[in-house]
Amino acid sequence: MSEQTTDLRETVRRRYAAAAVQVTEGGTACCGSQPVEIDDAFGSTLYAPADREQLPAEAVAASLGCGNPTAVAELREGERVLDLGSGGGIDVLLSARRVGPTGRAYGLDMTEEMLALALANTAKAGVTNVEFLKGVIEAIPLPAATIDVVISNCVINLSTDKEAVFAEAFRVLKPGGRMGVSDVVADDALTRAQRAERGDHVGCIAGALSFTEYHRGLQAAGFTDIEIIPTHAVADGMHSAIVHATKPGAAAPVTDGREN
Repeated sequence: MSEQTTDLRETVRRRYAAAAVQVTEGGTACCGSQPVEIDDAFGSTLYAPADREQLPAEAVAASLGCGNPTAVAELREGERVLDLGSGGGIDVLLSARRVGPTGRAYGLDMTEEMLALALANTAKAGVTNVEFLKGVIEAIPLPAATIDVVISNCVINLSTDKEAVFAEAFRVLKPGGRMGVSDVVADDALTRAQRAERGDHVGCIAGALSFTEYHRGLQAAGFTDIEIIPTHAVADGMHSAIVHATKPGAAAPVTDGREN
């Protein structure tokens, strides 16, 4: 790993650690220059009121995403779901409720402070079919072919090795498994320098792939049935988008969320 990559990852870690501490101390988190609660492009306002009302206030306040992946991933009873960059746990907790007691929701995050906040939110929510893992999304600490659905909310754009993220998501998915993520995507016409002019890497802008780059990255990892659908603008030529993709193969019937 290059020194620049290491420094950028540490910058991301510090930003989100600070956001977790801010929520823990009674404030709201932040992404970019605006508090989540008053930013129409990022944060908990992108979730339906019914979703927000069933969760601890701290889970809602810590939302840093650009969408609601649990609303587009079509989660089913008994499925095993993995959230890449799970933060304060909002998408893990919503997923756990959707997959029910026979399913399981995993959250993966590299930030100790966010993991602590997520565990506290889980206890407050009284949800038991969840597990949080410490690690990076470029090296997922789970066995191959064990996950039905991979979700993520405005985190893949923060990675400095998106090829590794796509490859790891493909590896842990079962045949027939799928991705349903929200992420920031750039117009194909924008150069990397132009993306950087619109916002920094930690603010979910400079590191975003273009539509074509995103599609090619997923395709190179082995995914099929790829759809990238913009939902709303986050900057000039930059969009929050819903991304769907499938790992080829027949999906096994989902009957139980436990391992044999």
